[in-house]
Amino acid sequence: MNFMKNNMQAYYNGIIFNGTQLLNHRAVLADEGHIIGIVAEADIPSQAVKTDLAGNYIAPAFIDLQLYGGNGHLFSHDISLASLQATYEYCLSGGCTQFLITLATNSIEVFVKGLEVARAYREQGGKGLLGVHLEGPYINPLKKGAHLEQYIKRPTADELIPLLAFGDGILKMMTLAPEQCDPAIIQLLQDNDVLLSAGHSNATYAEAMEAFNAGIPAATHLFNAMSPLQHRAPGMIGAIYDHPSVVSSIVADGIHVDFAVVRISKQIMKDRLFLITDAVTPTAGGGYPHVFAGDRYTLPNGTLSGSALTMMKAVKNCVEKVHIELDEALRMASLYPAQLAGISHERGKIEKGYKAELAVFDTKLEMVETIMG
Repeated sequence: MNFMKNNMQAYYNGIIFNGTQLLNHRAVLADEGHIIGIVAEADIPSQAVKTDLAGNYIAPAFIDLQLYGGNGHLFSHDISLASLQATYEYCLSGGCTQFLITLATNSIEVFVKGLEVARAYREQGGKGLLGVHLEGPYINPLKKGAHLEQYIKRPTADELIPLLAFGDGILKMMTLAPEQCDPAIIQLLQDNDVLLSAGHSNATYAEAMEAFNAGIPAATHLFNAMSPLQHRAPGMIGAIYDHPSVVSSIVADGIHVDFAVVRISKQIMKDRLFLITDAVTPTAGGGYPHVFAGDRYTLPNGTLSGSALTMMKAVKNCVEKVHIELDEALRMASLYPAQLAGISHERGKIEKGYKAELAVFDTKLEMVETIMG
């Protein structure tokens, strides 16, 4: 006799955000880790295992393209499988199921070790890791922020070619200052499928626009560590605002930027603005000793060095502090980063064929559960 295992799940009695709109009196059906449809509650198949959402919201899980660690493990200080697992668990606590582990400006040796461990994590079945985001070292020392100046440099092909070969398939993103990089270097990175983001940059408006027009699609943490918007020198911020397609991340904690700045930027950029946490974790040693200062992290000298956000908290801030509509705030945490990362064909929506990775949260925008397939 052939017994078929029933894996169909039905999530009902909640408010569904499918990536486009909010739906009531519907159920999300999932099977074998994928969404198979949204149906009226009366049409839930009899064989489905039903989960009562108790009036809570259910939305596509979030995607964080920039964080450095979590739950006491800063990846650059503790380059280990355990560190990546701890970071993944931190992400899950905020409704995020996919992340880019980020390494700030450091030695090439640290980068190589980070890439090696990240690859091993994925090969051994570790969940959630999209790849590695290198923030630096090819940045402008005038906009170094909390980065270690001794490792900041201009890129050379001799250094990059072996790094790209070693990072093939796991090095996904790099933040750099375009004015510090020759066009041939930018092209080399693009030819190796590295997603480029302009940041820690003192570029003029003209330099930034040239870089964006040459194919750099994104900018890193809007307003932080970049040339400011001034009436006679629009700078990188002016170029980001003015460019028709470039997108930017922003840290919506009210500390990295004032909430009014998030609101102004959203009005200008619309769907070109997305959320990251830029989160770090308490760290006593290494090149980046992060000190928790109540609602943020700083270096021991007081320099702002990272946020204490989760993705859910960033969404909540956008709704409650910035007055962005909930559906749009959710897109800023899911669909828009998925589009930049090239994974919007399977993440960022609740739609047939998409991954059944879902965030459940209550009407106060507090996490209830993160569903992983």
